[in-house]
Amino acid sequence: MFCRGIRGATTVEHNEAEEILTATGELLRAIVEANDFRPEDICSVFITVTEDITATFPARAIRTMVGWELVPLMCSLEVPVENSLPKCIRLMVQVNTTKSQSEINHIYLKEAKALRPDIVKLTNEAAR
Repeated sequence: MFCRGIRGATTVEHNEAEEILTATGELLRAIVEANDFRPEDICSVFITVTEDITATFPARAIRTMVGWELVPLMCSLEVPVENSLPKCIRLMVQVNTTKSQSEINHIYLKEAKALRPDIVKLTNEAAR
């Protein structure tokens, strides 16, 4: 059994609580589906947001998902690099698994696909 990190990112158009919560839930569900694990397999989830997301904590979306009540969550501010992707939510899901690093599927949605086009391409090819 290994502890593997699964990366994911998405964006929102507006700094509004409901949009942030919806986008976060959508991203986590996509990560879970692509990697086939359960909440009890999770060590923790580290969540970062860009400095223009202030309307709510994205962790709230995860906390309300059935079975995720006991998973440790942590929110933080992403490093504010010039010209970086705005209104971006990133997840690092640490999961206990027997899968190899090459079997892990990282998920990038919406405008965040531009962050890792190499991974988006691999994920799309694997889905075929």
